[in-house]
Amino acid sequence: MSLYDRLADLPLVIDDSDLELRERDTSSGFLRTSTIISLHGDGATGRGEDVTYDNEPHYELVEAAPEFPFSEVETFGEFSELVGDLELFVGDEPKDPIYRSYRRWGFESAALDLALKQAGTDLATRLDTEYAPVSFVASTRLGEPPTLDRVEGLLADNPDLQFKLDPTDEWTPAIVDDLAETDAVRILDLKGFYEGTDVDQSGDPDLYGMLLDSFPDAVVEDPDLTPETRPLFDGEEHRVSWDAPITGVESVENLPWEPDWLNIKPSRFGSVESLLSTVEYCREYSIRMYGGGQFELGVGRQHLHALASLFYPDSPNDVAPRAYNDPEPESDLPRSPLNPPADPDGFEWE
Repeated sequence: MSLYDRLADLPLVIDDSDLELRERDTSSGFLRTSTIISLHGDGATGRGEDVTYDNEPHYELVEAAPEFPFSEVETFGEFSELVGDLELFVGDEPKDPIYRSYRRWGFESAALDLALKQAGTDLATRLDTEYAPVSFVASTRLGEPPTLDRVEGLLADNPDLQFKLDPTDEWTPAIVDDLAETDAVRILDLKGFYEGTDVDQSGDPDLYGMLLDSFPDAVVEDPDLTPETRPLFDGEEHRVSWDAPITGVESVENLPWEPDWLNIKPSRFGSVESLLSTVEYCREYSIRMYGGGQFELGVGRQHLHALASLFYPDSPNDVAPRAYNDPEPESDLPRSPLNPPADPDGFEWE
């Protein structure tokens, strides 16, 4: 029986729903907005989080508060089929098609949480496994111009902390040397698949070469492979991870080579079925996984922890607690690994 089959036949009763906006300034210099989706039924509430990056679609959805025909479904599998056919956006068409997956994941994760709670169980128990402590890295940018201030500040609080960093063209050899000396860089996110965003970073062979030489043990995520940069990865393919292109099994099969690493961001998959099918594919082909986040502001971060705890607990998971995303993080932040909950409920993990 597949992982998804263990969940699809969960009975589900939905009587009502509501939406709640969340907003918070981030360490990357933008106002993050998300929507908490709550589904109610049979005395329980299931919650999910829509992590669409444009703020306006969140405002439009909460203001419109549309009525969805969720009361028609009787199982979680039926809910997944229904929500896959519904128009979940009001107002303008989303700027990026992937936002449809983000919103669908918000609704599906809420329904899964509710179905598990109504069955009196949790995700680990339903999948016949146990939660494990979750290792994590801290993700941050170095600012403009880049400095090590934030990295050094976090290391002063926790000398064992490791990082996922986003290199840019502004990184100098001195910056790279100083970072290498920390021995704390686990993942370098080259963001080679982004277009029209504030984090676009085209493939620079000089930058790529410097990074590959200076961080020989780091995982290198989403390189922009061009005739100039592709030769740099000859013999280094095992260090390359993929994030932005990964939306399901087919997307993994279409990568330039069979991967050794994947960044699993649940919202990119849209459906629980697509996510779990990809996890099973990675297990079958010995592809290592780590979890990734989307600046979640609420229950979505718990879902990242739950999934990492079940499927890739010892990996360099980019799922640090929300406090690490604060513009001015406090001292004495939670340390890796994060212990699983003593009494888990539904899809929650706290």
